[in-house]
Amino acid sequence: MNENVVDILIYLYENYMDGEQAPPADHNDLRDELAQAGFPSGEVEKAFSWLDELADSYQAPAGCSPGDHSLRIYTDEEHTRLDADSRGLLMFLEQNSILTQTARELVIDRALALDTPFITEEELKWIVLLVLMNQPGQEAAFARMEDMVYNEAPVYLH
Repeated sequence: MNENVVDILIYLYENYMDGEQAPPADHNDLRDELAQAGFPSGEVEKAFSWLDELADSYQAPAGCSPGDHSLRIYTDEEHTRLDADSRGLLMFLEQNSILTQTARELVIDRALALDTPFITEEELKWIVLLVLMNQPGQEAAFARMEDMVYNEAPVYLH
C-alpha cells in the first residue's frame, strides 16, 4: 500500500463517512466511482480491506489492558515507520484523553497496515480519526480529533 490508500480513505471519509451523504449500496458502484476519481483498482481494494480490518478489530477481544502508569515502548519497526512527530502526536492524544491506550494500539496497528516506509503526522491524524469513528462511546474524542484534522493550526508544542 502507499499514499494512495490514505487518499482513498480521506476521499471516502469526506464524501460518505461524515454522515452528509450515504455511500452507494452496491460496492461495485463505489469501486467505479473511485476508479472514475482516478484511484487505481488495486489501491481501492487495499483501502476496502483496510476498512474491513478496522471494523473487525473492534470485535476482537481487547486482551490485557495496561495500567494508567504504563509506558509504551515502540518496536524497531514502529520507531522507523512512525517518526518523532507521529509518536509525539500519539502521546499528546493519549495525554489529552482523545485516545485510550487500547485505541492507541489500534491506531498503531492500522498505521503499520498501510505498509509504507513511514507514516506522516498528517496521515496519522486521519488514521486516528477513522479509528475513533469506529469506536462506540468515543464521540467527544472523535469531534476533538476532527477539529484537529481540519484546523491547520498546531495543536501542541514540541
